[in-house]
Amino acid sequence: MERGFRWYVVQTQVNAEVKAAANLGRQGFSVYLPQYLKRRSHARKVETVARPLFPRYLFVAIDLAAQRWRSIQSTLGVSHLVCIGDRPAQVEDGVVDALKEREDEVGFIKLPRRLAFYPGDKVRIVEGAFVDTLALVEDVSDRARVAGLLNLLGRKVRVFVGADLIAAA
Repeated sequence: MERGFRWYVVQTQVNAEVKAAANLGRQGFSVYLPQYLKRRSHARKVETVARPLFPRYLFVAIDLAAQRWRSIQSTLGVSHLVCIGDRPAQVEDGVVDALKEREDEVGFIKLPRRLAFYPGDKVRIVEGAFVDTLALVEDVSDRARVAGLLNLLGRKVRVFVGADLIAAA
């Protein structure tokens, strides 16, 4: 980034991160919208979609001395530029660079895969045929599927559920 330019934070309107980034780009601002890939299941279909790493926020590079930064406030898709008093709040040096270093070859942030549930945890199924049923985690596969034990009709029954369809009980 050139001398004088610093990163600042813009709060966008709900689900308008991409729209705000495009409109700011048209005005000549350098914009960074970090995104990651999220697995989403809907209507018996599983798909991978791009989601903002920080919902409702993006970064914009501004040279406060040379650019008309107040126009950001009235940009379509923008809620407001995050300020302290009447000055934009600067992001610490290296934060945006550190995020960019975590991107894969396509430009998405790589999030570490960590298990949210472990064998023996009590969970509640939040979607599907067994919604609101309590289960005991038996095993977690490497493909984000959880084997759970349900208490049905007086006996334990093993079911396999996507890890995104359960919550801590």
